Order: sequence, then C-alpha cells, then structure tokens
Amino acid sequence: MTNFPYLRQDFAASLVVFLVALPLCVGVAVASGVPAELGLVTGIVGGIVTGLLRGSSLQVSGPAAGLTVLVLEAVTEFGLATLGVIVLAAGVLQLAMGALRLGRWFRAISVAVVEGMLAGIGLVIIAGQLYAAAGLKAPASGVDKILELPGAVFDAFGTAAPVSLAVGAGTMAVMVGWRHLPKQARTVPGALAAVILATAVTLAFDLPVATVEVNGLIGSIRLPGVGAFGELADPAVLGTVLAFTLIASAESLFSAAAVDRLHDGPRTQYDKELMAQGAGNAVCGVLGALPMTAVIVRSSANVAAGAKTKASRVLHGVWLLLFAALLPGALALIPLPALAGILIHAGWKLIPFRGVATLWRGHRGEALILVATAVAIVTVNMFEGVLIGLALSVAKTAWETSHVRLEVVDKGAGPLQAHLSGNATFLRLPKILDSLEALPQDRPIVVDVSGLHHLDHACRTALETWAERHSAAGTEPVKVTEPAKTAP
Repeated sequence: MTNFPYLRQDFAASLVVFLVALPLCVGVAVASGVPAELGLVTGIVGGIVTGLLRGSSLQVSGPAAGLTVLVLEAVTEFGLATLGVIVLAAGVLQLAMGALRLGRWFRAISVAVVEGMLAGIGLVIIAGQLYAAAGLKAPASGVDKILELPGAVFDAFGTAAPVSLAVGAGTMAVMVGWRHLPKQARTVPGALAAVILATAVTLAFDLPVATVEVNGLIGSIRLPGVGAFGELADPAVLGTVLAFTLIASAESLFSAAAVDRLHDGPRTQYDKELMAQGAGNAVCGVLGALPMTAVIVRSSANVAAGAKTKASRVLHGVWLLLFAALLPGALALIPLPALAGILIHAGWKLIPFRGVATLWRGHRGEALILVATAVAIVTVNMFEGVLIGLALSVAKTAWETSHVRLEVVDKGAGPLQAHLSGNATFLRLPKILDSLEALPQDRPIVVDVSGLHHLDHACRTALETWAERHSAAGTEPVKVTEPAKTAP
C-alpha cells in the first residue's frame, strides 16, 4: 500500500467512472453507426493506453458524443473499413503535433467557435436520435433531419413507434429526475440507472422495441487492410482526417482545462496530453474502433468520486474490458430507444444556452459567431462548419484590432495637420479615405502617419494616390510623413 497510497480512493472512483462510461460507450457507438462493441473497445483503449500516459492525470478518455455526427458521416460515406485508417491517421497527426509542442496552441481557439461546434453537434444528435427513439431511419443531412421531423412523427402513429418513443422518453425522464434524488441513491449514475430500468421494463412487458445487436468483442474488431490505406489519397478522406484531428484535439484540451479547475492536483501538460490522445487514437485506428477524446462527463465524475491518480482511469478501462469479455450478451438486452434517450440528453447538454445569453449581453460578436458556427454545422457539415466558425473568428479579430484614428489640427496659419494613429489596414480603408476626402482642397495639408503601429500595403498605396489627387490647382501638394515603424 505504500507504493499506492491512494489505491482505495482510486479503486472506488474507477467503479463510478466505469458505470458512467458503460452506457455512453454503447450509446455513442450505436449512434455512430458501428457495432456497440467498438464503443467499448475505444473506452478500453482510452482507459488503459491513454490512461497510462502522462498529460492530465485525472482526465478520462473514450468515445464522445461530440464526434458522433462526424463518425456517422464518415462511416456512411467511406465505409466502416476506412474508419480505422481515418482514426489511425488522426492519431498519428496528434502525436506529431504534440511532439512539435503545438498542444498549447489549441487553447487559442475561440471559445465561441468551440461552443458553437458543440451546439451544432448537439442539435444534429437530438434530431437524429429522435428518429432512433421512434425506431425510424434518420435522413442523411442535418437540415433534413430537422425539416422531416414533423412528417416522421405523423407517420409513426399506427406503428410500434409510440411504444419505442415512450421507452426513450422514460429514459430521459429518469436521467433528468435522477439528480433530484437523495445523495445515497445517486451512487448509481443516472444514465446506467435509466438503461437498467428501461431494459427491465422492456423485458417484463415484452415491449416491441429494437435492441442492441451483438457481434462479440473479437468479431467486431476489424484491422485495416493494406488496400484501405489507399483511401488516404482521396481529398475527402484527408479532410475527414483533419476534422477528426482538429475537433478531437480541441475538445480534449478544452476538457483538460476544465478538469484542472476541479481539483488541486498536478496541472495538465498540454503537449504530452495531446500525444497521449494521439497514441490512444492510433491504437483505436489499428483496431478499427471509434475515435476518442477526453470526455468531461467521465472526467468530472472521476474527480467528484475522489480519484487521486491516473490509476482510477486505468482501472475503469480494465472493468470495461472484463465486462466486454465476460458479459457480452448483456448488451443484447438493451433497448435502442433507451440509448437514443441517453444521447438526446447528452446532445441537449452540449447546447450552451446560458453561454449564448452571457455572450449576447457582453460580446455580441462572439455570440453571433457561436450561432453561425452551429447553424453551419447543421446546414453544411461538421468540418466546413468549424472552418466557417474559425474564419469568422479570425475576421472579427482582424476587424477589432484594425482601429485607426484621424485627428485634424488647424492652427489657423500654416498647413492642416492630419494625424493618423492605430492600425491602418485595408479593413479600415473606406473610413480613412472618407475622412481624408472631407478635408479642404484649397489648404496645404500634412498627413502625419508616425503614430501608426501598422500600415499595410493597401493603405499606403491609397494614401499616396489620394495625396497626388487631392490638392486643387495652385495649392501645395499634400505631404505624407514616413511612418516611424512600418510593419513588413
């Protein structure tokens, strides 16, 4: 015990995390269009492989709801055989970025873009899982999922869908109400309790609802064939690899920052954590499993349960492995609408309602970026939606940092003095020219640009052109001073 002074706390915490992770691993896998066992494989790798590596000692990794939409798109478009190659390539990229010490740069990504990404994912998950809860096949695009919902609800009546919906709704009701129970009752996680109750009700009343298909742990693992690596030459596949890398890395490192605020232990080493995530994804790719990220739900449960070291997350992976090896048949009893209810609840929690309201009161530009990113993900796709959000964030920052001020000093005698200060970029060029054009043409003018921190080529050329053409005939030409320091 002297070598493991916190073994008792870590052992207890590992059981809690295992109970939280089990239904989520299965639910994310089913929602992603892959065998349920592959979700458990990713959870096992996240616990044992990533859990043993250095980075963030109390953060727990596994399949995440945040990647569900992207994985489903990849499986639908490229097939399950190519998924392993995509995840492997993403893991290698994460390893390379960690080795190049790029992990810390992910903290520079706008919070509005990340929250917008999560909100868009949440909306698509909710819409898609409503079809799953009714036992219906969901449309492919995010827009169609939302637009066709009313018709799908109407068509569902008269079939077994109402029973299936009732099971899903009951699952969500248990999860929502679980947090209001006494603390002793909440020892069992709400998601697990909801699944157990839904399974018991389905079996007791022999309800006509679909259940999880079981292939066996070994039968579900598909090592990528040599031919599958040729798919990496497809630009669409490479785009998906980049999307996996960007989103999984950002979500993991943002989660690490959040977990650090929950405990007083060692702080996250971001580059090493990125490499740990990369190693885990590389192993998942070799096994043909789902991609992994750090998952804030499991991580916060780990901290709240009293974990002190990485042993808790490693042990949770061991428990997942034992369950998958010894009790695979238990998965076949779980009703699919119950898993859909869990995912709908998870999708709802991804939408930052309070965050949008707070941003709107203090930073409306950031709030608009959040909403625009979410809408783009729903209407276009995950990768392009995130790129649109990042582009909007960069454009907003460029606009806000290109402040320029024009002060005109008229001493009555001598030339007018026009002093420019701030950052003169092409974004502010219309404002600068409008102000300069308003100056009289029959007075000598000196434009002093020594107060500018930055003068880009477009503004310099426009100033020179204006100076040549502004003065009336018989008036001294406009003089433009040289800037004190011109940015390259």
